[in-house]
Amino acid sequence: MLLELRAENYAVIDHAVAEFGTGLNLLTGETGAGKSILIDALVLLLGGKASSDVVRFGAEKAVVGCVFESTPGAEQILEDNGIDPEGGEILLRREIGANGKGRVFVNNQPATVNVLRQLAPELALVHAQSETLVAFDAAQQRLLLDRFADLSADEAGTAFAKWREVKERIEELRAAEADRLRLLDLWSFQAREIEGAAIVDAEEDARLEAEKRVLANAERLFTGANAALELLYEAEVSAESLLGGALKHVEDLAKFDERFRETAAALSAAKVSVEDAAATLRDFAGDVTASPERLGEIEDRLAALERLKRKYGAGAGTTGLAQVIAFGEEVSGKLNELENREARLKELEAELAKVAKGYREAAARLSEQRASAAKKLAKLAEKQINELAMNVRFAVEVTAEEAESSWGASGWDRVEARIATNPGEPMKPLDEIASGGEMSRVMLALKVAVEEGVSGSKKRKTVLPRTLVFDEIDIGIGGRAAEAVGQKLKALARAQQVICITHLPQIAAFADQHFLIEKTERRGRTQTGVRRMEKNERVEEIARMLSGASLTETSRRHAEQMLKQSV
Repeated sequence: MLLELRAENYAVIDHAVAEFGTGLNLLTGETGAGKSILIDALVLLLGGKASSDVVRFGAEKAVVGCVFESTPGAEQILEDNGIDPEGGEILLRREIGANGKGRVFVNNQPATVNVLRQLAPELALVHAQSETLVAFDAAQQRLLLDRFADLSADEAGTAFAKWREVKERIEELRAAEADRLRLLDLWSFQAREIEGAAIVDAEEDARLEAEKRVLANAERLFTGANAALELLYEAEVSAESLLGGALKHVEDLAKFDERFRETAAALSAAKVSVEDAAATLRDFAGDVTASPERLGEIEDRLAALERLKRKYGAGAGTTGLAQVIAFGEEVSGKLNELENREARLKELEAELAKVAKGYREAAARLSEQRASAAKKLAKLAEKQINELAMNVRFAVEVTAEEAESSWGASGWDRVEARIATNPGEPMKPLDEIASGGEMSRVMLALKVAVEEGVSGSKKRKTVLPRTLVFDEIDIGIGGRAAEAVGQKLKALARAQQVICITHLPQIAAFADQHFLIEKTERRGRTQTGVRRMEKNERVEEIARMLSGASLTETSRRHAEQMLKQSV
């Protein structure tokens, strides 16, 4: 749901903020007040094309922003694009500079227009003369039909994923023979090189490095160990002999004074530690040998392992050899598969036939269900459309495109709404409707038909509602048709937030929240503002819409009556 929309230095708007609520939000105002400017600002925030022409004269930049309630789908899109969520809300902001440059922010983090376009289907659907057809593509029409019929494409999606995985594996094996031979030679060389290195384990290089350090410093280590051994144990006046003498004296003292028993124990422990250290140094000095031959062998081995790590691992480091070993195992597996290509192909082809059959069955079931539901939806929608001062024939066509090139996670159906707006004319796709007002009314009727079908279902589908925006919906209608439009908007707004610009009092009377767009002059500059009206103000505004600039008591009473009847 759209919670807030704001614009600064945008077209004729100096600064405007609209806080929308649940249900039906209607925007009215005199002709030329700039009602559609706010909708244009929302379109920009949903990824629409920007132009420096929208920057208010004299300003450096225009800024538009909004706050939407978040949805699970929107949060997943944010996560995929590395953007942190904002506690259940999504903040969109777009800046358009007078120099043509622009910036996009999502939850106050830099983003791109592409991210806005990804979020748009999760947040709002705008039905205006220029935006409707972009938002209501074939995929959206299919989703609308599936919502109406409470259909899920999960089974077909799972089957399609399996089919595509097996097909891609077959295509890899069926690569050109030259490529196959080239890969065979390459992988054979790599496998031989890694196998020939006879790597002991992933820690071999670490152990060799430790041994190399010892051999490279053998003389220094031998001298240091012997010197320490001399001082600790083997000299005439060594640490061990001095501790032994001190221990004897303290033991004599302890015979007469118990306070020295702990001191004697400490000295005894120190003497044992010195003896252990001396034994360690003696063993070490005995093992240290200067072996230039062994040192050379180790250096050669480390150089060979380093080359393998650079080629097949992540470079030098403790995990390098582990990656080399893993790479060797992977190459061996590929070699085995290539060398047994024909047998493997037969296995995969059999598996492909099996999963393809499963997909066809799932897609056919889904197609049959959609075809049945399409007839019901078309009948309901045609009735709803013709209640809006139109005389049309309406159909929802489901075409099963069974060729593999048309397979997808949502099945193989192409769903297309078609309409004939005049008697005797052929049915045409919705995008061939010339009038934006007609298109908006068709979309309204179609949405209402879907929501009625969903609410009439025994098992209501749990789908989070989006914000629906309608502009130019009342062009060319009036009287009872206008009242029918208002009733349908009200019905639709029970399940979804609806925002609508209208010029007709019959529609304005149905608002849950009524906003006035008004143009004023300040300091010689024209500016547009927006404010939510209270009950008394609504009476005045609807009376103005009824009678024009000259308000009369009759128009006020008529407005009050309309408001009462619309509750």
